Amino acid sequence: MRPHRAGFVLVTVLAVCAPRPAQPMEGGPFRRAGRPADQPPPRLRSAVALAKAERVALHAVPGGREDTQAQAASSAEGQQPSQAAAARVRLVATGGTISNRTGGRLTAEELVQSMPGLERYVRPEFEQFSNVASSELTLDQWLALARRLNEIFATDAGISGLVVTSGTDTLEELAYFLNLTVRSEKPVVVVGSMRNPSALGYEGAANLLEGFRVAASEDARGKGVLVVLNDEINAAREVTKTDALRLGTFQTRGYGVLGVIDADRAVFYRNVVKRHTAKSEFDVRSVTRLPRVDVLMVYQGADGDLIKAAADAGARGIVMAAAGAGATSGTQQAGITYALKKGVLVVTTTRAGSGRIAPRRGPDAAQPARSVTDPLTAFERARRIAGEDLSPVKARVLLMLALTRTTDPAEIQRMFLEY
Repeated sequence: MRPHRAGFVLVTVLAVCAPRPAQPMEGGPFRRAGRPADQPPPRLRSAVALAKAERVALHAVPGGREDTQAQAASSAEGQQPSQAAAARVRLVATGGTISNRTGGRLTAEELVQSMPGLERYVRPEFEQFSNVASSELTLDQWLALARRLNEIFATDAGISGLVVTSGTDTLEELAYFLNLTVRSEKPVVVVGSMRNPSALGYEGAANLLEGFRVAASEDARGKGVLVVLNDEINAAREVTKTDALRLGTFQTRGYGVLGVIDADRAVFYRNVVKRHTAKSEFDVRSVTRLPRVDVLMVYQGADGDLIKAAADAGARGIVMAAAGAGATSGTQQAGITYALKKGVLVVTTTRAGSGRIAPRRGPDAAQPARSVTDPLTAFERARRIAGEDLSPVKARVLLMLALTRTTDPAEIQRMFLEY
């Protein structure tokens, strides 16, 4: 068989086009608010670049703080935006593991840019409130954050919802605090991640994208502050962190999730019946400092001296994480009596992880007669508050806010029944 002769193919290069310098896109995606129009916007680091951006109006964050930024993204050319795509949703970043990249924390802007295709669902904006671990946020910062979120809703009627990033260690406490203090029907979604941006399998961008989608959903209105991680939507009042490391750590024991986020939409299966957000009576605009409330745990042979020490140190309230349905141990009952006589309110919760601590009597029931061995008066005994089904840390949040309004035990017990 004769071998084929080697053939030669002449390739004619028709044209080689040198890349043109990038042109600034006035009013384009991810431009910082307040930057002069003749300066180019930051280069997009998103994996998917928009083919063409329509001109959009950037929302300048009220207050003019140097660390505040706002951003709006437009839909790609030829894409028909859905109803949700018209929604403006703002990220208010506080830090946490979701931002804790090795070598430097991700900013709010970088978090938004980490989600390719976000503009398909919303017109995102962002601002940096803080950038620390959740355990480093102070109670004063909690107050400032609640005031900031209320300010956004009050001054920007066109905003559809807000997303707040948080570290997961105290995420459930912050979410419940916002659930009681942000007075709007519009969605507030708290998002975090269990893995940091430098770890293999970082889920922060996925959680954040789902948080934006939930905040843009009309179905999320009126449900209070929501916690979104791992494709699930939980109520701020009910959710708790159940595992130190696993991705599915945030769960609502006993009641189940509010909903889920799937490829097509966020789906809700039930509503929240307790008072929250727009129906809350807690107004923090004039609150300068939250009162001290301590949490103490019941364990075998526990000493009541710790309860006495908290009362002497200035605690206005103490939350007992009791055994079972409210049992104490050791000399703790003597410590509780000491605190009640000093005017400290004591809330009983369970350390069991779920279950309800009910009031010992109804609000209109007759008070039992004082025995000769009982050192407490009827009014002092009334300072014992039943924590209902709130976890110890959430009972602390509610008691702190309750004490900014009243010291009447009957009123505070009402608040625990309603919230």
